[in-house]
Amino acid sequence: MKVLVLISGGMDSTALLYDMHAQHDVMGALSFHYGSKHNERELPMAAHHCALLGVKHQVIPLDFIADHFTSDLLQSGGDVPEGHYEDANMVKTVVPFRNAIMLSIATGYAESIGAEAVAIAAHSGDHAVYPDCREGFMDALANTMEQGTYAKIQLLRPYVGIRKEGIAALGDKYEIDFSKTYSCYKGGALHCGKCGTCVERKEAFALAQLNDPTNYDV
Repeated sequence: MKVLVLISGGMDSTALLYDMHAQHDVMGALSFHYGSKHNERELPMAAHHCALLGVKHQVIPLDFIADHFTSDLLQSGGDVPEGHYEDANMVKTVVPFRNAIMLSIATGYAESIGAEAVAIAAHSGDHAVYPDCREGFMDALANTMEQGTYAKIQLLRPYVGIRKEGIAALGDKYEIDFSKTYSCYKGGALHCGKCGTCVERKEAFALAQLNDPTNYDV
């Protein structure tokens, strides 16, 4: 199948890129610069892995999100909360309807380049905090994508039923250098080690019984 992969430069989407590259014909990889605190750190990681695999990488700017949306994940927002990824305060990192916006753009781009499907790395650990990562939303949008395109673009979400430690294990299978990925929501030179996504990253490597190659501040 001809697939367009959404890649941020984090662990999950990087594993997805390698997974799709092994199983399908990857027509390209798409990233978005939407003004998050960590965009500048993660996008070079996305470009790095695309280059390694010989996959065309495209970055689409979405400046309106940082300018008009409310989220502590954005440069325009407040301080990123600390704690476990599934804690209630992580709701402050939700960018309203982000996946719907990005997947809508990706669908149009996929049809334009001759792809048959769009792949996204949403996983079960996202479900507690992000409503646009849950299966109900994904099912509805998958139907919209198929009905709204001549190419009947499919939505591939292979990780929606597994947790991040499963993705870490998959990355190990593909011998991915996870030190060349970036997750921290604060966007510092080192992973802070305290925000929700850093805590989840640490936990994933520990549960998968894999060496964590990440440099953390704490």
